[in-house]
Amino acid sequence: MRHLGILAHSTEGAALCFLAFCQEGFAELGPHDHPDVTMDCVALARSMPAWDAGDHASIRDTLSVSVGRLAKAGADFFVCPDNTAHMALELPGEDLALPGLHIADVVADRAARDGRTRVGVLGTRYLMDGPLYPVAFERRGIAAEVPEAGDREIVNEVIFEELLGGVVSERGRREYARVIGRLADRGCDAVALVCTEIPLLVTPGVSPLPTLDSTRLLARAAFEVATGRAPLPDWRGGPFAPAG
Repeated sequence: MRHLGILAHSTEGAALCFLAFCQEGFAELGPHDHPDVTMDCVALARSMPAWDAGDHASIRDTLSVSVGRLAKAGADFFVCPDNTAHMALELPGEDLALPGLHIADVVADRAARDGRTRVGVLGTRYLMDGPLYPVAFERRGIAAEVPEAGDREIVNEVIFEELLGGVVSERGRREYARVIGRLADRGCDAVALVCTEIPLLVTPGVSPLPTLDSTRLLARAAFEVATGRAPLPDWRGGPFAPAG
């Protein structure tokens, strides 16, 4: 089996991805069994000034350090359970030390397999205001919708003031359900939870729309690669183009 490296950027989402990956092993390989996995994290605080300044290049440099450490630890490939971080990883630059799965590719592929035509996008303000998911969905003929400006502020606030610190509140859950309901009213047939902490708050039972859980979808895709059921990825950072 192949050794997975988890490039952590925000801790709660990375921890959920780690757990979900191991749980895939428990379910399919047997009790307590899973492919080798190593996680590396440079504290998010070191990158927040750069996010606020739009300095994605320095964030990419920081993330590259983690990928290099994962390679030295013996990982064969990496995943980054942080959707927003992919905006930095997609910048042109030196190849990363390991090949990686691209989270937006994983999520958009699942949306296409499910026959989705219009998907709501919930994530950080950096991501909702950016092109990452509109581009990934457009490649598959799927429209992407983001909440209205005021709702985007609420979604982002809950992420940074609550979820990144491990806080799951009923107020946050109600607000997200309301926002998702408004996306449903606009014709969305699913909602992509593309901040990897959001699945801690929004479960399928409380969402007015079917959910695309980026964290667990990424963990499952990583498990498929780690067990040899899927080929190693070939993306090493930089502009992303799906195979084929």
